[in-house]
Amino acid sequence: MRYLLGLLLCIGMAGCSVSIEGDIYKQQTPEFSLEQFFTGEVKAWGIVQNRSGEVLQRFTVDISGTKDGNVLVLDERFTYSLGEGPASRIWRITPQTNGTYTGQASDILDVATGTPYGNAFNFTYSMDLPVDDTTYTVAFDDWFWALDNDTLMNRSYIKKFGLVMAEVTIFMQRQ
Repeated sequence: MRYLLGLLLCIGMAGCSVSIEGDIYKQQTPEFSLEQFFTGEVKAWGIVQNRSGEVLQRFTVDISGTKDGNVLVLDERFTYSLGEGPASRIWRITPQTNGTYTGQASDILDVATGTPYGNAFNFTYSMDLPVDDTTYTVAFDDWFWALDNDTLMNRSYIKKFGLVMAEVTIFMQRQ
């Protein structure tokens, strides 16, 4: 009986996790270029939902992308119509010789790792996320998909102990 309960618990917990295989997007078009899409002005609209699907935040982001040598600098300015969050974030994203990317921002722990997959791009990183009076160290599994050359969808899975605790959905459009 104990074994059966343990097995059911493991199956149930696995259902709370998300695992996307990037290789299935390698042949899909349009091909997504991080530098090409984000160099210039981008407008974004998004929401954050908790595990039960309740919308906790609604926001817009004005993103200004510039190049500093081979480094892509993204200056993000957030406006919230529901909830609270950071007012700004500046990413510094650097291409690596193996085709991947590394990224850094002041509220990101260590270094973010980015991998392109045809029309998709995956960014993974950890951050300390303030919620009410507590701060949680969480992992972001951040996926971008090009819908066309000027429109992008972003889906982020915020995980704690490997379980999805919240999801972020953002649509972005080049201006």
